[in-house]
Amino acid sequence: MKIAILPGDGIGPEIVDEAVKVLEALDLGIEMESALVGGVAYQVHGHPLPPATLKLATEADAVLFGAVGDWKYDQLERSLRPEQAILGLRKSLELFANFRPAICHAALAGASSLRPDLVAGLDILIVRELTGDVYFGQPRGHRTATDGHFPGSEEAFDTMRYSRPEIERIAHVAFEAAQKRKAAGRAGRVTSVDKANVLETSQLWRDVVTQVGLQYPDIALDHLYVDNAAMQLVRSPKQFDVIVTGNLFGDILSDEASMLTGSIGMLPSASMNARRQGLFEPSHGSAPDIAGQNIANPLATILSAAMMLRFSLNHESAAQQIEAAVQKVLARGLRTADIHSTGTVCVGTSQMGDAVVNAL
Repeated sequence: MKIAILPGDGIGPEIVDEAVKVLEALDLGIEMESALVGGVAYQVHGHPLPPATLKLATEADAVLFGAVGDWKYDQLERSLRPEQAILGLRKSLELFANFRPAICHAALAGASSLRPDLVAGLDILIVRELTGDVYFGQPRGHRTATDGHFPGSEEAFDTMRYSRPEIERIAHVAFEAAQKRKAAGRAGRVTSVDKANVLETSQLWRDVVTQVGLQYPDIALDHLYVDNAAMQLVRSPKQFDVIVTGNLFGDILSDEASMLTGSIGMLPSASMNARRQGLFEPSHGSAPDIAGQNIANPLATILSAAMMLRFSLNHESAAQQIEAAVQKVLARGLRTADIHSTGTVCVGTSQMGDAVVNAL
């Protein structure tokens, strides 16, 4: 097994170092190779995703990614900004399925904006389709560089589209994820989110997901309109197990779900292709304002490494060991600054990584 380690900018190197520390403690015989990506790659190679970095990522079984971006690169033309690295990796690796778990650890239930009884024990997986929908539809005209509008026009539109094969493959991913979660004690249910009462694209989505669901008789399937789903996530989030939805709705719902857990610093994510090759990264950004201060929360990256072991490297037991170690550390009352509260112990980035290794 070979992993491409791409730390990136800002706090990326600090948090990735801690995830690598945890992976090394498991002694799984994984080969790890690092490369520059994002703004630091632009500084050295003149491009945020140099050919050598892309080659490494393409040939690896999985990519462990930190974060990219810094305000000092905002004046670059768009094609050279650090964020283009992640877009380039998604396109080159054909990453079509985005996994965004929203897990509220019992020790952090009080940090959520919702009542603790609504979120304690929350464990949702949102599966978002990444390569279709309105984001990749045909726009009308071209935006100007200065104000983002379409010159010479009083209207604008983007085409929402999906094909049957695109929906089928993301539906299979969702049902297979639900099967894995059921084997680990979860409900074994997929909720498909659409707007089929208004959109033809969504009606196709609902029809195809229903047909795919017949191939998974052990998994329950229900459907929700997106507006109702958004309300239910706040009203009663623990009713959900796996949510599968399109690119636009998934973008919105996954961010909503992330805030149920109390801190985005706790949330991992994964983007997968059909070969189960994936890019695994924390949901948060590069936070250049706190870079180098040893105060960033590495747990989202450590948990992303656990997702990598589960989904790309087929090491379920090792993934569970990491997750259990994180639970133990939180139960002991150790917190980084973003989740620190009265009665807990505030520790730095490297100290939190050490604590997870010790718990392992």
